[in-house]
Amino acid sequence: MIFTNYLVCFFLIALGIYCMVTKKNLFKICVGMGLVDYGVNLLIVSVGFHDSGTAPIFNISELTRDTFFVDPIPQALTLTSIVIGACTTAMTLSLIIMLYKQYGTLESDQIRRLRG
Repeated sequence: MIFTNYLVCFFLIALGIYCMVTKKNLFKICVGMGLVDYGVNLLIVSVGFHDSGTAPIFNISELTRDTFFVDPIPQALTLTSIVIGACTTAMTLSLIIMLYKQYGTLESDQIRRLRG
C-alpha cells in the first residue's frame, strides 16, 4: 500500500515537471505546478504514515507501552503546504488572466515576442 503511494508521488511530480518544462501554454504550466504540489503533499503524508499508529491525542490513563503514535509533524506541514499551494495557484491564475487581457494570448513564446 505505501509503495503504491510512493509510485503515485513520483508519477505526479514527474508529470508536473514535464508539464512545466515542455508546455508553452501558461494555464498548462499552472496545472503542472499544481501536480507537483499534490505529489509533494502526498509524499509528505506517506512518509509520516505508520500502519498501526493512532492519533497522538490521549489521556494518561490511556497510555500503555504498546501504544504507537503517528507523527503529527508531516500532517501539519502538509496542511500548511495545501494553504500555500492554494494561494500560489490563485495568484498564478490571476496573473495569467491579466496577461491574457493585456496580450490576448496564453502562449508564453508569443508574449515574449510582443514586448509591449
